[in-house]
Amino acid sequence: MGQSSIPARKDVPAEHTWDASSVFESDQDWEAEFRAIERQLPDLSEFKGRLADGPATLADWFAASEKVLKAFGKVAVYTTLFASVDSGDQVAAARAERARGLGSRVDAAMSFAEPEMLAIGIDRLQGWAAEDPRLAHYHHYFDRLRTRQAHVRSAEVEELLSQAADPFGTAASIHGVLANADLAFPPSQSTDGDQHEVAQGTINALLASPDREVRRTAWENYADAHLTMRNTMAACVATGVKRDVFVARARHYASSLEAALAPNHIPVEVFHNMLDSFRRNIPTWHRYWSIRRRALGLDKLHAYDTRATLTGDQKALPFERAVDWVIEGVRPLGEEYGRVLRRGVTEQRWVDIYPNKGKRMGAFSTGAVGTHPFIFMSYNDDIFSMSTLAHEVGHSMHSYYTRSTQPYVYSRYGLFVAEVASNFHQALVRAHLLATNPDPAFQVAVIEEAMANFHRYFFVMPSLARFELEAHQRIERGEALTADALNELMADLMMEVYGDEVELREGDRERVGSTWAQFHTHLYSNFYVYQYATGIAGANWLAERVLAGENGAAESYLDFINAGGSLYPLDALRLAGVDMASREPVEKAFQVMSSMVDRLENLIEAR
Repeated sequence: MGQSSIPARKDVPAEHTWDASSVFESDQDWEAEFRAIERQLPDLSEFKGRLADGPATLADWFAASEKVLKAFGKVAVYTTLFASVDSGDQVAAARAERARGLGSRVDAAMSFAEPEMLAIGIDRLQGWAAEDPRLAHYHHYFDRLRTRQAHVRSAEVEELLSQAADPFGTAASIHGVLANADLAFPPSQSTDGDQHEVAQGTINALLASPDREVRRTAWENYADAHLTMRNTMAACVATGVKRDVFVARARHYASSLEAALAPNHIPVEVFHNMLDSFRRNIPTWHRYWSIRRRALGLDKLHAYDTRATLTGDQKALPFERAVDWVIEGVRPLGEEYGRVLRRGVTEQRWVDIYPNKGKRMGAFSTGAVGTHPFIFMSYNDDIFSMSTLAHEVGHSMHSYYTRSTQPYVYSRYGLFVAEVASNFHQALVRAHLLATNPDPAFQVAVIEEAMANFHRYFFVMPSLARFELEAHQRIERGEALTADALNELMADLMMEVYGDEVELREGDRERVGSTWAQFHTHLYSNFYVYQYATGIAGANWLAERVLAGENGAAESYLDFINAGGSLYPLDALRLAGVDMASREPVEKAFQVMSSMVDRLENLIEAR
């Protein structure tokens, strides 16, 4: 991987990119839809003060508002398809900024509706839903509204909160621009003196390199670049946390945590139970670091060694082969499921596949009603990228089935269930590969992929959740959040999991502490990250049912991804066969992780 190996966006072959033309054929068409939405906003205001006229008027309101929301969904997705793949594209950045502003105006134009519905009364609304066929599917929506009744403010306050959403999002935008466009990462150096470009799309592959000098210099250069901006990034995070605290108080919640969980009927105990289980199982991580150090043949394990490949140089895993493996792995879900997946990934160009200059970090699935469930990633021809593909396709298949099955009002599902579908895919594919490839070196590679996934979901994300909780509590107590304070907090949390097995050299504690700055896409979503841990727990539970051939397990999983937002998250997961209100799934997932560590140790000792 030389300095010239990462192409500019304009040089990426179209077949390796997602199909933005399936949303709008041109920027001009996007502009026309943008203007059409603006013209429709006054029409929404005509319903203000009239929703109590009767069920027919309310049904007309839902039809009008959903028409605007569907159109805006496509407008927003189109901007993402360009802004996320080239942070230097100023036209795309401006278009994305305009879309965010339009979103705030759409929300403001609709802000009167829920206060008016609450004034009508939930019981009366439920009666209307039984009376008018056009409202028949809104029973669950009205029940959700009932649960939030004490936290919905007057129409005037709701309008102000909606208008504030755009400026409230500025801190996250600044942090993202810094990380994706303005940070300059010096290249990493190999043992033989070759340079390797460090970028958001390559950093994970570099940290897995068998060349220790490559991963050391990549890790240091990546962390050090973030540290140069730590004060600005800390100001952004502090602003994001203050936003969460402000909104929680404006809506009369006891805390930011309650404000994040209560609207989805998730008790705060679910959050705390996850963290309690995580802390109890930290010794499993200490055991894993010891095994990893021995497998790598090192006297001392450093932070930049924690993701190094244990099998040396691996054969390149082409994207096409990875697609085949994913489809083979999810075969228990049926032939139709596999056909939809293959058609989407290989024919309909759901996936933006490879790294390019300016492409932002990470991977995600995005889309809206009327668009494909697109996938953003940076494929690096290895088993870790294959796992990322399996993960994001899990999200996209969830979205595909939800949007194909549910009315618009339930076409979005909560974050709490989202990470179950993605990790479920990974668990199925991993089990398939372990069962069909007996070669010990390949088995090590698959287990290493599994541990890399647990590293993110059962180490980094719970640590960030603890960080997020403490940061919010400090602001709620009236304390300050400075770069030094955030770095110290993060370093303490990370080092608790590293334990004595991971040694720090001069400057490394500060680099470890900068982990919070490297997650600009996560720390502005108000207690999102804990759901990675609950998600992988629910996923492993459900995968075990399917892999064991339990009667109805595959069918109940498909029922779950078809349900979308028509059920509360915990109820949707119970439909699939797992009770996430219990501690048991998280503890069981740690047992799965521990068994992977055992299996890895046996394979390493047998070498």
